[in-house]
Amino acid sequence: MAIKKVIIIGSGLGGLLTGCILSKEGYNVTVLEKNRQIGGCLQVFARKGCIFNTGLNYTEGLAEGQILYKYFKYIGIIDKLKLRRMDIDGFEIVTFNNEEYKFAQGHENFIETLVQKFPDERQTITKYVNDIKKISSEFPLYNLSTEQYQMAGWDSYEQSVSEYFDTLTENNILKNVLCGTSMLYAGLPKITPFYIHSLINHSFINSSWRLIDGSHHLAIELTKVIKSNGGIVLRNKEVKKLIFKDKKITSVETKEGEQFNTDIVISNIHPVNTLKMIEGNQVYSAYRNRVISLQNTIGMFTIYVVLKENTFEYQNYNHYCHNSSSVWSAENYFEKEWPDSYMLYTPATSKSEKYADSLIIMSYMSFKDVEKWENTWIEQRGEEYLEFKKQRAEKLLDVVENKFKNLRNSINCYYTSTPLTYRDYTGTPEGSSYGILKESKNLLKTIILPKTKIENLFFTGQNLNMHGILGVTISSVMTCAEIIGQEYLVNKIIESNAE
Repeated sequence: MAIKKVIIIGSGLGGLLTGCILSKEGYNVTVLEKNRQIGGCLQVFARKGCIFNTGLNYTEGLAEGQILYKYFKYIGIIDKLKLRRMDIDGFEIVTFNNEEYKFAQGHENFIETLVQKFPDERQTITKYVNDIKKISSEFPLYNLSTEQYQMAGWDSYEQSVSEYFDTLTENNILKNVLCGTSMLYAGLPKITPFYIHSLINHSFINSSWRLIDGSHHLAIELTKVIKSNGGIVLRNKEVKKLIFKDKKITSVETKEGEQFNTDIVISNIHPVNTLKMIEGNQVYSAYRNRVISLQNTIGMFTIYVVLKENTFEYQNYNHYCHNSSSVWSAENYFEKEWPDSYMLYTPATSKSEKYADSLIIMSYMSFKDVEKWENTWIEQRGEEYLEFKKQRAEKLLDVVENKFKNLRNSINCYYTSTPLTYRDYTGTPEGSSYGILKESKNLLKTIILPKTKIENLFFTGQNLNMHGILGVTISSVMTCAEIIGQEYLVNKIIESNAE
């Protein structure tokens, strides 16, 4: 039988992982990337000797025997990554009401650490941990099960974050603390499904890690796997059109008019941008209209700080700081004083474990804040835009310095990005942080399935069920399972971990 050709559009994490799996299983894989740098949200940039991640800040589940470890072992990269495990007794520090609360790794450690702050809430915190553990266990690919997902009729899918916590406890401070890392999914408490909160928090509590010297190393290792299996990854190849014959895609066409013949197309870019490549009535108008109408998660404003040498200690944990009565800063964004919350972390570097050479500060930003420049491109937005970014940066630094005293004395220089920057580098509409917003009461509308109505077109990446490294890895396995079979693929992964 002839080897099937697969074109993957976009070299983000989902595209590279899908390419690794299919190339390992004998498919002829070509990944087409529109930018000169591969990796999507794994991209980095360097300034004054410092490497800055643009998307991946830390990851989870990489202790031996844990779920992401198993997937990466199957792919063949687990021993190639330079990792630093974050602080066991406090990998996250949530500041709420001017009080610090630590999230510890390990279920019992997590409970005992929070009970020190909430001595009367042991039962509540224990129930919370058991609940997120239970929900995670019901997702087959989070546990390498060959069972199929059964979304319909499962109450856990349709319960919002606020609905869960309102039944869990009346302690408002504890509610906010447990949701203090909601910037990991840009949640809206009455809309975001609780299962998203559960999967993310559960996997980070299992174990949390930073990639040393930049997230691009993950993209590099995945690319090596694809190439070692006979596949290719091409840069500066922006796909603009999918060409059909008899309701099937036969080739893709790039911006320059170059065509690549294929048997299967997998899109790792946003579904809206994918549909723009399909002309005529190859897609039902109802489906096209549904996808176009979906709301995306809010974007981020980010400050990338180059620090003066040996002036700011490396912190093996992240800070989530909230300055209002609620940690849900994305809710009613324009009605609040900006910035009312931010995340701060020091990237892991091989230069030193004592001092940080840089730090990254992130706060929500709506695309509407930068909409007046939406028809411009990177480095071409004009002085007004630069002044806007500077004013926002200084305002955010003022807030940050309330907690981190004399921070400005440690700053050599800084750079900034907005949702426009993220849009232009990753192709995500409106610079959304995590793609399509999942709605607990309208889940089937907001979930994008890997298999489309077009026989040989599939989706992968963060716009499916979940985002983040673990979520995108599982989404990639879901996509590949549609092509080669879930039972077969899961068994191959299990077998590779038994060796």
